[in-house]
Amino acid sequence: MHVPDGFINAPVSAVAGVVAAGAVAVSLRGARRELDERTAPLAGLVAAFIFAVQMLNFPVAAGTSGHLLGGALAAILVGPYTGVLCVSVVLLMQGILFADGGLTALGVNITVMAVVTTVVAYAVFRGLVKVLPRKRRSVTVSAFVAALLSVPAAAAAFTLVYAVGGTTDVPLGSVLTAMVGVHTLIGIGEAAITAATVGAVIAVRPDLVHGARGLTAPLKLRVNGELVEAPAAPAPAPVAARSPRRLVLAGLGVSLLLAGVVSFYASANPDGLEKVAADKGIDAKVEDHAAADSPLADYGVQGIGDTRLSGGLAGVIGVGVTVVAGTGIFWAVRRRRTGDAETVPASSSSSVPESA
Repeated sequence: MHVPDGFINAPVSAVAGVVAAGAVAVSLRGARRELDERTAPLAGLVAAFIFAVQMLNFPVAAGTSGHLLGGALAAILVGPYTGVLCVSVVLLMQGILFADGGLTALGVNITVMAVVTTVVAYAVFRGLVKVLPRKRRSVTVSAFVAALLSVPAAAAAFTLVYAVGGTTDVPLGSVLTAMVGVHTLIGIGEAAITAATVGAVIAVRPDLVHGARGLTAPLKLRVNGELVEAPAAPAPAPVAARSPRRLVLAGLGVSLLLAGVVSFYASANPDGLEKVAADKGIDAKVEDHAAADSPLADYGVQGIGDTRLSGGLAGVIGVGVTVVAGTGIFWAVRRRRTGDAETVPASSSSSVPESA
């Protein structure tokens, strides 16, 4: 759903840029409360993983494909504020290095793909986990539904932006129907990827899943026909002492494999927005990308004739750049949080449940 230059006029693109900048600023502040020495590297990995999986377009209808947006996945794994930053980092890398998503449309893309998906998904997710049984399976189910709904919500948000600042005169009703329809199908794929990933992380490190914190119900035993709480188990080793290094390395390896090898087999069909734009005439005034001459434009390395090698190398570079940029940003945010905490009396601090 990367919006190219020329779809939205300059004034509305500028306003969207201001909205996006404000959302990123708020997220930087909010992420200080979500990140610590364990979750900062995980957030960098989440950004890299989203970049890798976005290269894997999957078919959803005749002549149409879709790919992960990632807002729901990021919000559930590392928190909504950090989630906005994760997807924003991905969009920035894609726009600058790979000519994917217009540079003047970067504000639109961040608003639609990062902010809307994350806010909608996390609101749905939190609502569901409050009413479902307090089990890890409920987290996975909630993640599926939240991701499913976040994609058509983003499609509707794009249609609203287009209604205000679109550069072509097309029937908005048909655009809305087409966008929401095809992106509902794409949302099924998004939901499956999100639920599978969240479930996999919960299985090995539930303490690192932001959306699973504090959701474990106390164990109860039936005694004389009545349910009573079981005695507390001996305290395990401090969670903070458990390094996420193995999970991060494993996730990075999977990301490199997906971007460097599996991406070659992705669907070549246009994605949902590209298909609707071509069918409805939205793309009549599309502009060439300012970074069209980038050495990595269109996810290939210039000068390498072998398509498989060129695309795979570009994917590996993208994962590497994204994980470095993302981790650097999140470590900086975490250090800022640490600096702020040093000015607060220890007696005023409070603890937050870490594990599911």
